[in-house]
Amino acid sequence: MEKQVFTENWPSNFSEAKAVQASLQGQVSVSGRFDGLPEYVAGVDVAFREGGAVTVAAICVLVYPGGHCVEQVCFSEPTRFPYVPGYLSFRELPAVLGAWLQLRTKPQLVMCDGQGIAHPRRFGIASHLGVLLNLPTIGVAKSRLVGDASEPGKNRGESNPLVANEEQIGWLLRTRTNVKPLYVSPGHMVDIPSARDLVLAAGNGYRLPEPTRLADKLSKTRT
Repeated sequence: MEKQVFTENWPSNFSEAKAVQASLQGQVSVSGRFDGLPEYVAGVDVAFREGGAVTVAAICVLVYPGGHCVEQVCFSEPTRFPYVPGYLSFRELPAVLGAWLQLRTKPQLVMCDGQGIAHPRRFGIASHLGVLLNLPTIGVAKSRLVGDASEPGKNRGESNPLVANEEQIGWLLRTRTNVKPLYVSPGHMVDIPSARDLVLAAGNGYRLPEPTRLADKLSKTRT
């Protein structure tokens, strides 16, 4: 994809973003089993600086088996979109897409710090990114945006369904024993059971899966 695909005509206000979200949401697919862990998995995270005026996106690509980082990139630019709950992908994705264009190693799966379909309109940042890139994505969030789930058991790997309006939209997943669980939901081209299994498979003894843990660290430390 050329850079202009990502940077031109990006919504600048709520009305434009609402229309784009409505038009793209129908393209999200969360059916079909995603078998096995792919060779390259990317983690995406975003930080803000200068009081939110600058967006910094980080992408770390890990190779499996082993889970070691083979490439990491950062991209920063002036923040383009205001903070609007439920529309955070419009605030964060321009910098993420700028970072994506720098990657030499293209992953087969992307894990995002944020929501997938566990979103009021089933279109969180992981879903939005997956549709734009036509790649499988998963949302891995530290807090709940929508839905309800019972607290899972204390051991790593225990989970309970995250449900909204009697529909399962993800999991409350314990990724480390006796540590606060994460909200995991498919973004695009990954089904609900696979989203849980893939996040667990990408763990490295921490609460966050290794791809997003490294991206989180990079986004906060890169100058």
